[in-house]
Amino acid sequence: MANERLRAALLERGVSVAELAAAIEVDPKTVERWITKGRAPYRRHRYAVSSHLGMDESYLWPEALTRDQVASASESEIVTVYPHRWAVPRDTWGRLFSDAEEQIGILVYSGMFLAEDSGLVRVLGEKARTGVQVRILLGNPDSTEVAQRGADEGIDEGMAAKVRNALVLYRPILRIEGVQIRLHRTILYNSIYRADDQLLVNTHVYGAPAANAPVLHLRRVAGGDMVATYLESFERVWSEAAPVES
Repeated sequence: MANERLRAALLERGVSVAELAAAIEVDPKTVERWITKGRAPYRRHRYAVSSHLGMDESYLWPEALTRDQVASASESEIVTVYPHRWAVPRDTWGRLFSDAEEQIGILVYSGMFLAEDSGLVRVLGEKARTGVQVRILLGNPDSTEVAQRGADEGIDEGMAAKVRNALVLYRPILRIEGVQIRLHRTILYNSIYRADDQLLVNTHVYGAPAANAPVLHLRRVAGGDMVATYLESFERVWSEAAPVES
């Protein structure tokens, strides 16, 4: 397929194929092949072209990012790793949600540690009043998935009870415009706490409560895949969940 982005970039900058070829010291026919056949240049040539045109290399050749580049960028998305959720300082949770300017997302079964923290719940309500979208996903207490998680953690019906308690504790902020709560029926492999481009991801471990499982603190970095993967998962669960009325 032709590289229409490169073609458009040359037209926008008023640079001819011959001029670009001369500037980066390659044959004009090579540049023609990059455009008409969509062939990706060697990395040094991609860098030279993007520098000459003043454009991002990843825009001109998005498919040319190597696995090493993606892996390196994704590794840079890791801010820190906590061995257990209980090891995450409360200030970290507070800063995560307080720093949000556009979007807060919470995907859990019950997340009772958060629902019981009136200070953090107050922050969610305050952020919603400033225009931040707050979306909370809780497990459907009548679902087989919640029942199974309760059995896995050894608390059986206690998990469904915790979800119902969380719903009661969130009721005051559900009346605030911008706060939405939905109930999902998915098997959660991770709980996700989002504030714009930052995430706290609490992995789930069979037979252990979420509080004892590790947490990844992630921040989106251009070219990285980790944050995007978790955000896509959140949106997929949100789209299939049932709204809770205020």
